[in-house]
Amino acid sequence: MAPTPRPLKNLTVEDARARMLDGAIRLGVETVPLAASLGRVLAQPVIAARPQPPFDASAMDGWAIRRADYAPGRAFAAAGESAAGKAFGREIRPGETVRIFTGAPVPAGADLVVIQEEAVREGDVVRFEAGEDPKSNIRPAGGDFQAGDVLLDAGLVIDPWRLGLAASAGLAEVPVARRPRVAILATGDELVPPGGAPRPDQIFESGSFSLVALIQAWGGEAIRLIAQADDAAAIAATVAPARADLIVTIGGASVGDHDLVKPALRTLGLELAVETIALRPGKPTWFGRLTKGQSVLGLPGNPASAMVCAELFLRPLLAVLAGGAPEIGLVTARLAAPLPATGPREHWMRAALASDLEGRTIATPFPDQDSSLVGVFARADALLRRRAGAPAASANDVVEVLPLRRG
Repeated sequence: MAPTPRPLKNLTVEDARARMLDGAIRLGVETVPLAASLGRVLAQPVIAARPQPPFDASAMDGWAIRRADYAPGRAFAAAGESAAGKAFGREIRPGETVRIFTGAPVPAGADLVVIQEEAVREGDVVRFEAGEDPKSNIRPAGGDFQAGDVLLDAGLVIDPWRLGLAASAGLAEVPVARRPRVAILATGDELVPPGGAPRPDQIFESGSFSLVALIQAWGGEAIRLIAQADDAAAIAATVAPARADLIVTIGGASVGDHDLVKPALRTLGLELAVETIALRPGKPTWFGRLTKGQSVLGLPGNPASAMVCAELFLRPLLAVLAGGAPEIGLVTARLAAPLPATGPREHWMRAALASDLEGRTIATPFPDQDSSLVGVFARADALLRRRAGAPAASANDVVEVLPLRRG
């Protein structure tokens, strides 16, 4: 008996996302210069080859001596100097002291650095008044990390602090996951590129510009294909040669006479895994794979719908392809004003965030949530999640929000 086909329509957000991620794996590994690794995902652990610091180092400017020799007011012979990168070349002898600077190697035999404020030099003689049991002021060898320590785990995104740690271990290059290549195709007879001359019945195409910026911010390489009118043959001819791991289409995702993207891509072997999602905005969002193995994410043509679905589906998909984890990053906030009950579809509302006098995060949904409004999205700080079938909410109720990264 043949298995029952999986439903493709009106999937939950979680089910749709799971289907998109099913089979998604890190694309490959490449080695890049450390200076070019910011924002990339480590493909292998970073392991320390030597300790840091590699020697006992002075934590202060002062004088290095043997603690066993120290006594308040005792005279020591100034024997030389130890500076960063210019160590004192021999073991310190009893009764000697060496001028030392912050970060410099502590001479062999010395185990105490008396800070310069507690020292008095008279020619080649130095006396100390540092109390009976002064602090050592020495950073021990390996105090930061030891040879063989795992400094950074595979899967971490390299940020400025992690980059500095890798540099302190002496790495000039790091192995990272290859960036996913994403081709973007906007469709529709109504679209004109910015700078063009639209007819009265046309609008400027904006969705692909936002998506390019998001894809780059999320670790991918964006390729903007030439926008196509509602012509199935032209759409297929544009997508077929695209050298990309993932194809994202904008528009033509519904079931109208001019929604031709899916029929066009069926000529390239499109097999759907998601046809519609119980989501507002973004119900027509779909996902599938072509015969050549490329994944295709179909986003609605309305800009707000496309951007909401990019946050919910494209971002985690890119994270996995780039070697990371598909985290969504929901946090809680207090609702600023009442909201009505949610219908059968999950609703993701554009909202502004602020803090009250008690330091709590307050979320204020914008009153107009029309999916065509680009201006509202540009002012939003977050997406506020209302689950399907949720009852009416009151002011001060706890809600889930997805903060939007701004810069």
